Amino acid sequence: MPTLFISRRHFLKQTVAAGSGAAMLPAMSQGLTGPAYEVAPWAGPLAAFSLVDTTGKTWRPADLRGRAVLLNFWASWCEPCRAEMPTLQQIADLYGDDKLLVLAINFKEPAARALQFAKTTGVTLPVLLDLDGKVARGWGVKVFPTTLMIDRTGRPRQRVTGEVDWTGAAAEKLIAGLLRA
Repeated sequence: MPTLFISRRHFLKQTVAAGSGAAMLPAMSQGLTGPAYEVAPWAGPLAAFSLVDTTGKTWRPADLRGRAVLLNFWASWCEPCRAEMPTLQQIADLYGDDKLLVLAINFKEPAARALQFAKTTGVTLPVLLDLDGKVARGWGVKVFPTTLMIDRTGRPRQRVTGEVDWTGAAAEKLIAGLLRA
């Protein structure tokens, strides 16, 4: 069965192997283009954490129970993160946080920078601050954006690495699987 998702790393390796943008065009026409994300099973564990959001609220794993959750690790300097964020906001608005909770976990930036990004982009998602990067490291997040998916029972399900259009059909199937669990 062919792979459905091509990782950004694979895409970049192909680009480097091609040597230049012009040389890459034939490779792209041979079917090497695709989504810039990769979906992998994530068995957890859901490590304990305590993160404060930009409003001063403290979030812990117990706050997540009873609804599907997307934990999206991002940074304002990350262009794919910035491109992805509006679609995360759209699905959060569509499903409502009683059904699907979307938490935007900012990686190692000052609170003022994360808050400014949210204001200028119209993001109203809870923006949690991982000021020292400890939570990201604890869950093995090394690529941005990375989204960790947790089902309604609190069980970790999938890790999505790279930029996703969360309003697209593939993402809709991922979310439907979380809501059914």
